[in-house]
Amino acid sequence: MNENVPTLSIVFMVISCLIAFLVPVGLLLYFRIKKKADILPFFIGCAVMLIFAFVLEQLAHSLILGSAAGIIIQKNTLLYALYGGLMAGLFEETGRFVAFKTVLKRKQEKDQNALMYGAGHGGFEAIVILGLAMINNIIYSVFLNTGHTEVITNTLSGDALTKVEMTFTELATIQSYQFLLGGVERLLAITLQISFSVLVWFAAKKKDKLYLYPVAVLMHLVVDSVAVLMSQKGVSLLLIEGVLCLLTLACVWFAKRVWKNCQLSENRLNYNKH
Repeated sequence: MNENVPTLSIVFMVISCLIAFLVPVGLLLYFRIKKKADILPFFIGCAVMLIFAFVLEQLAHSLILGSAAGIIIQKNTLLYALYGGLMAGLFEETGRFVAFKTVLKRKQEKDQNALMYGAGHGGFEAIVILGLAMINNIIYSVFLNTGHTEVITNTLSGDALTKVEMTFTELATIQSYQFLLGGVERLLAITLQISFSVLVWFAAKKKDKLYLYPVAVLMHLVVDSVAVLMSQKGVSLLLIEGVLCLLTLACVWFAKRVWKNCQLSENRLNYNKH
């Protein structure tokens, strides 16, 4: 193949890959050292993302989208966007709620554990979705630029070979900045995951805040649906990321407000007890 991947594209792949791996580790250390959060919630967050999003949700997709109703959903852009957002919200927020009510119930005295959990939940997602993909892209790019694509293609044939050749072409033709946007998107996603974790944390911790659980599902639905809908409509990636940034800021603002209100309530309760 005569195509080459621009050096800038590879640089941006490396940067996005570092974001995917180093940001979760950095947040783990920050919340542990600065916020005195427990370490366990981070790894519970990783486990919940794996089980509820990458296993259970995918099983549900295979059943629903393979049905007659699923065919109808996939043919309608709006329905498909709403469906994807609803499923992500239901499975991930339910996973959070279950974790906070069971294995992390004894960790509820430290609200900062909600932040640590969110870092694990979103961090694991970043590593799997972005980090591993960027590693694959970097390897393919090096083989393509050094003229050794046969190392990958020699053992392939048919659809598998066609798919790899299409990947080579995409890597060589995609605008370089798009690889960097992958890192930006994951930074926003991790921030969202921490915000949703705060909402569900207090929903699980306080009976009068249970409504925050469905609110988190709804917010997750909105963010994911907007992203899918804009993508399906061919909106530019820069505009999509801009809109997602605004939605993320709104979610962070709401989560911070909930955090402050809940802690004020706890402080008043503790004061009255004394």
